[in-house]
Amino acid sequence: MKIFTSAQIHELDNYTVQNEPIKSIDLMERAAKALTQAITDVWNSSTPVIVFAGPGNNGGDALAVARMLIDRNYDVKVYLFNVSNHLSEDCETNKKRLVEKRSKSLIEVIQEFEPPQLDATTLVVDGLFGSGLNKPLAGGFSSLVKYINSSPAKVVSIDVPSGLMTEDNTYNVRANIIKADMTLTLQQQKLSFLFPENQQFLGQVKVLDIRLSKEGINKIDSNYTLLEESDIRPRLIKRDPFAHKGKMGNALIIAGSYGMGGAAVLATKACLRVGVGKVTTHTPKRNTIIMQISVPEAIIQFDREETTFSEAVDTEDFNAVGLGPGLGTSEQTAIAIIAQMRRTQCPLVVDADAINILANHRAWLQQLPKGIIMTPHPKEFDRLEGNSTDSYERLMKARDLAQRLHAYILLKGHHTSLCLPDGHIVFNTTGNAGMATAGSGDVLTGIITGLLARGYKQEDACIVGMYLHGLAGDFAAKDLGEESVIASDLIQYLPSAFKRLNE
Repeated sequence: MKIFTSAQIHELDNYTVQNEPIKSIDLMERAAKALTQAITDVWNSSTPVIVFAGPGNNGGDALAVARMLIDRNYDVKVYLFNVSNHLSEDCETNKKRLVEKRSKSLIEVIQEFEPPQLDATTLVVDGLFGSGLNKPLAGGFSSLVKYINSSPAKVVSIDVPSGLMTEDNTYNVRANIIKADMTLTLQQQKLSFLFPENQQFLGQVKVLDIRLSKEGINKIDSNYTLLEESDIRPRLIKRDPFAHKGKMGNALIIAGSYGMGGAAVLATKACLRVGVGKVTTHTPKRNTIIMQISVPEAIIQFDREETTFSEAVDTEDFNAVGLGPGLGTSEQTAIAIIAQMRRTQCPLVVDADAINILANHRAWLQQLPKGIIMTPHPKEFDRLEGNSTDSYERLMKARDLAQRLHAYILLKGHHTSLCLPDGHIVFNTTGNAGMATAGSGDVLTGIITGLLARGYKQEDACIVGMYLHGLAGDFAAKDLGEESVIASDLIQYLPSAFKRLNE
């Protein structure tokens, strides 16, 4: 599913109006019907409703919703803010329709505003500003937002909570953004909805299909995509019924300093669970017993050092390499890691301490092979590219780094984002808060390495890998509860995730 910018949303609206064809006021009416139905599904007619409408099309939506709620016998009072004495054409039309319906319900605010009482029984419909907002709210509107947020009333926002911008909120004034209990967004999720710091403003998000032009959606290019299950199935490589282990890929995992042998275990097990033919794990000698007992299916290759990764190894016989989990950041290991990156000819996944080492030796970034996959969590990425003010700024830095290095940057989080070398960004839709536990990243490294060894191209390995990883987490959380999920559970539920995708 494409995610459009605010400019593209406007373009899609216009395309729908011109090509359906449909008048813009009728498209607004269609949206208002969907919004009204969503509101009445939750709040019955005994709920007093106060609608705050702005001067643009978001306000027009709100005025149309107010009229429809009145038709359903709701007690509705509307405040239309027309401080510049100019309404959009469709907002003006819906103002007239509301006046004709019940003029006493509408209070038009031009100069003075007497705020209404908002109590716990009140429902506020926020239709002040929508997806077209491009600067922080100020003046009277910021005061109104703070007044609403300080009240005990429930708030439902139309399309976007007023004050929140559709993409970049890096320099926004967060005190001047509506904190909605529910956001009824039109046609598709907005980019800013995917960032953790904005969740406090959204409440429950419901996406309402208002039947915008499918042809327009297909024609308009977007740099952002939200993964759906239907995107994953065509990417899966079917297993040959006559396959043998020699044809199913040979993966190398380099992981686990002494005391962090569990990272090597988790990455190796996950690699095996995605169906790779053979996995060899290179690890310090003191991890021998834990590896042989925990993963008897793996081949163990010992480092010459007892406790650390100390020297790059030959990768000629391998189809993919996963490098980094639990390796530590000693200088000896750092030199071995950069040598390994330079030496590796097959697809390479770099995670955890390998990324931390690159952060400490940024000049080495220029020596990385093209097509490298990097899987940092936000703090690891900030060490690499400098602290970011918010998730949007961090994402833009990751996109730029992916393009500069011709790399695949998989930025982990609730909506893990994959930045491709061409500048496109893909957001994952599986996973849950139960996966916020040590070792989850090691599992992801193993999954992607295994898929690469199986023959998946880098882009497909990342997309299928992060979706599988999250889906396994969802199955684990469903059975165990989010509080009780640990990283090894993700490996145990990988078969369920594969079964789901192969149904």
